[in-house]
Amino acid sequence: MDPVKSAHNERQVEVTAAELPLHCPLPSQKLWNSHPRVFLPIEKTGAALCPYCGTRYVLRGSVRPTN
Repeated sequence: MDPVKSAHNERQVEVTAAELPLHCPLPSQKLWNSHPRVFLPIEKTGAALCPYCGTRYVLRGSVRPTN
């Protein structure tokens, strides 16, 4: 999950199904630079945007259905 700056200077992070459920901030983010934890629904669309910091998360691969 390496952050990348996009052409519009947004922070974009790729995540995998193994990292779900997705929440922002991520555990790797420095504590002083964080906001309240918010869980982001990325499973259906493959992308999610954090309402606090604007980080865009993109799901790499697919999610296996659960029974």
